[in-house]
Amino acid sequence: MTSLQGKAAVVTAAGGGIGRAIALALVAAGADLAICDVNSAGLAEVASQVRQSGRACLAQVCRVGDPAQDQAFAQAALSTLGKVDILVNNAGVGGGGSVSETPFETWREVLATNLDAAFFFAHAFLPGMVARHWGRLIHIASLGGKRPFAHAAAYSASKHGLIGLMRSIALDYAAAGVTSNAICPAWTRTDMAERFAAYLVASEAITRDEAYARMAASLPQNRIVEPEEVASLAVMLAGEQAQGINGQAISVDEGAALS
Repeated sequence: MTSLQGKAAVVTAAGGGIGRAIALALVAAGADLAICDVNSAGLAEVASQVRQSGRACLAQVCRVGDPAQDQAFAQAALSTLGKVDILVNNAGVGGGGSVSETPFETWREVLATNLDAAFFFAHAFLPGMVARHWGRLIHIASLGGKRPFAHAAAYSASKHGLIGLMRSIALDYAAAGVTSNAICPAWTRTDMAERFAAYLVASEAITRDEAYARMAASLPQNRIVEPEEVASLAVMLAGEQAQGINGQAISVDEGAALS
């Protein structure tokens, strides 16, 4: 079992879904945490669970992608934890459609949240990792970062960019004891999936169960991925035994990327 005793981790968008599952899994492995989210209620609930387990936890409301809020959270994380060994860039939003359907403001919001913030936090925490000759960066990308989704230009571009950023970090910092990898889930039981299901309900005049069945049918195992599946991989990548895994975009998609 992976032990992260003595390690300090940052997880963005940890108030629910994949971020929540990763935060709690890192804590179960022994890590202290700094977490952020725009969902203050979800953030508080996760922080309470972390503290009840006996681990240190900074929880700060932060709209990831806003430079001032990103900077304030990064500074608070370093001040509270003393260091950051593990960075999980989990925050992400959808939005828009095809290029002609997407307002530039939406394009910028998606890119700021999904890509700019990942660069900012990597930029903030990499110097300390390099100084200690140990670090793990884990970026939550998407199946949409390996193949574009229709009518999702901004989202697909941001996730392709996130994989490119991940690989650049992996190449540049490999000799410094730092690894950088991405996890690429397919449809996962998150708020984003729930919003898409609601869109299908409204646009196709179907039930919520029928919407989820349609989403599941697009995947080889005919099911929705659970957040804990992504979290277990994140913990493995954060551990000592993953030292040789670097620059990889690992799918949790039931084999969907093969089709």
